[in-house]
Amino acid sequence: MLKIYLGNMEKAIYHPPTYFDNQYEDEWITKELSIRMIKEVDKSDVINSSLIQSPVLGTISVKELSGSVKTLMLMAFDQSGKVFNASVCGDDCAKWILSIGKSKDLTINLRHIMDFGEEDFEIEEDAVALDGVVVSANRNEITRRLAPTLVNVVDMKMFETTNSTTLAQGLSFQPGVRVESNCQNCGFQQVRINGLDGPYTQILLDSRPIFSALSGVYGIEQIPASMIERVEVVRGGGSALFGSSAIAGTVNIITKEPIRNSGSFSHTISNFDGSGSFDNNTTLNLSLVSSDSKMGAYVYGQSRHRSAWDSNGDGFSELPKLKNQTVGLNAYYRTSAYSKLSLEYHHMEEFRRGGSGFSLPPHIAEDAGLNGTGAPGLVEQLKHSINTGGLKFTAFSKNQKHTFSTYASAQHIVRNSYYSAYGMTTDFTGVLGAQYIYHFDKCLFMPADLTGGIEFNHDNLHDKATDVQKYRDAALAEDPTATGDRLQQLIEKYTPAPLNQVVNIASVYAQNEWKNEQWSFLIGGRVDKNSIMDKAVFSPRANIRYNPTQDVNIRFSYAEGFRAPQAFDEDLHISNVGGELVSIVRAKGLKEE
Repeated sequence: MLKIYLGNMEKAIYHPPTYFDNQYEDEWITKELSIRMIKEVDKSDVINSSLIQSPVLGTISVKELSGSVKTLMLMAFDQSGKVFNASVCGDDCAKWILSIGKSKDLTINLRHIMDFGEEDFEIEEDAVALDGVVVSANRNEITRRLAPTLVNVVDMKMFETTNSTTLAQGLSFQPGVRVESNCQNCGFQQVRINGLDGPYTQILLDSRPIFSALSGVYGIEQIPASMIERVEVVRGGGSALFGSSAIAGTVNIITKEPIRNSGSFSHTISNFDGSGSFDNNTTLNLSLVSSDSKMGAYVYGQSRHRSAWDSNGDGFSELPKLKNQTVGLNAYYRTSAYSKLSLEYHHMEEFRRGGSGFSLPPHIAEDAGLNGTGAPGLVEQLKHSINTGGLKFTAFSKNQKHTFSTYASAQHIVRNSYYSAYGMTTDFTGVLGAQYIYHFDKCLFMPADLTGGIEFNHDNLHDKATDVQKYRDAALAEDPTATGDRLQQLIEKYTPAPLNQVVNIASVYAQNEWKNEQWSFLIGGRVDKNSIMDKAVFSPRANIRYNPTQDVNIRFSYAEGFRAPQAFDEDLHISNVGGELVSIVRAKGLKEE
């Protein structure tokens, strides 16, 4: 059976001809299939296992054969289980690929649309995508069928079919995951897995933990569907792979990469229950790839405008007003046949407001004496400016036994908020890391992959109250005659102290997975040292997979997750800027959950 993975596949052999030159066996050349392929594709004849007779070049060596023939021979005779990039072949290879796929189970990677001719052949869609590639199970590309833990995938098709414009909307259709709206005024949503609150689920962007305590508040509604290739969901403890907060589960957002030259434009409009409230969403996507697939860029943009929705006409919104603009870039450059540099960046501006009195400034809309209704109003308003980016370098050895990657990701957020008082929060999150994988042909009793890595995570959050007028009014309410230094002292008394939270986490992890088509045994662990805590946290994992048949998977898993303590919390922020005189001090000897 022939299986085709369309798009960039990091684990696939990008340039099979170079791999062939280092790995081919002499006996391949004189096989009947090779003789026929060389005759038809290269118009040449096989003299012996070392020499080829070309009508143009005369007598040549095997290494001077075309890249198409070399790739076809690898597909036919290589027994390593490697997946080869078939895009180095021309369309004249198509019939040979189909022929090889009839005689053996063959998986290839295509990065362009190949013309398979007019001859009939049967195509069967993989409805449950068991052969789709995932990375969240073991920090390495593997098919879902062979993954040591169960990975559920929300793909682009699901987002398109359900008309989902954000991550939050798409996740709502994933079994075992509940997207819950917890505030009708500000629209705060959280992901619940295994019944636990949102902070107990680790959200990753391309496997990087850059969703901080701040960005996690509104983050799942701020990720546009136009930048998502797929979302991988793993339920259960995942701290052995991805560190703190992976108690209930892990949600890994894999961003789109360019596949071929293409572009798209769309606009959707939705109405709420026949009311005058509409949700307008406009997207523009452009994918550019060089002719040799050595470099490419995927550029996307999304603009969303949703008017507030008041379901029962009481003057208070059930869904907040929302304006959101996102632009981003995902690009790659292959520095060689065995290395790749990837870049991801996106910028987002968002305004959201819920409650009442939308035509008035927030502090006036809440004041019964100024809003024109004679009754107190309610307003929650936020403005976000977010910059997120990442750089990754990956290199393979020629024999594909060694894989090394290093990466850096960062996110900067500026948020101006109003929760009965004005406040401002800034947050910078940065991640640096390196990972190494060694592929054993046999480790003790079967093939294995040894994975190890280090990671450093830095988060710097600053939260302060900025509603000077509110605290001045409170000061004058205590002493109407206060002026000068006395007034300033009272203002300082009612002004909440700013919160500064700096957290550094140093991590090291290692795991070994013995695997073949039928069995998989994995043991591993991770150590995280959080600067807030006195002691490091060790998170172990162990997995067994057994496939009695190709379509039946039985898995046994043990994993632990933890959540590190932190000072910033959204409810605490609301109380703080609202004027409650709260002193925030981290207790000594804090332990993880």
